[in-house]
Amino acid sequence: MTINPATQRPYPASILEKAMKDAHVSVKPNKSAKQQALEITKTLKETIAIDRVKMKIRVVMTQHDSKKCRDQIRQMFVEILSEDNDQTFELVGLSEPGTYKQLAELVGKHSRGKGMCEVIGVEEAMESTVL
Repeated sequence: MTINPATQRPYPASILEKAMKDAHVSVKPNKSAKQQALEITKTLKETIAIDRVKMKIRVVMTQHDSKKCRDQIRQMFVEILSEDNDQTFELVGLSEPGTYKQLAELVGKHSRGKGMCEVIGVEEAMESTVL
């Protein structure tokens, strides 16, 4: 999903279609939708302000395992929403969608498969009501 970074709200489909038409980009039926969406988003960044929605990710590991990679994990997040260091290391934050695989591999490697990295949602858009 893509958003307008200035308003943190999703773009209407009509605006995205118009931007695609202006950029001379069309949908190709022989390519996967995800692959096309990623390519089109890169192309549209040149003409309009557009960003991918950040993923809300939770990482849970033992304190002992997290000591080695805690700083590396923090660097993969755009924003850290909460961090708990009581008995286990638990961190919830917003991350770019492309970094999830690297984060999951890092947690798995340093926790020897005992840690957990899960997507718990996407960044919530700012709520504003227009009357």
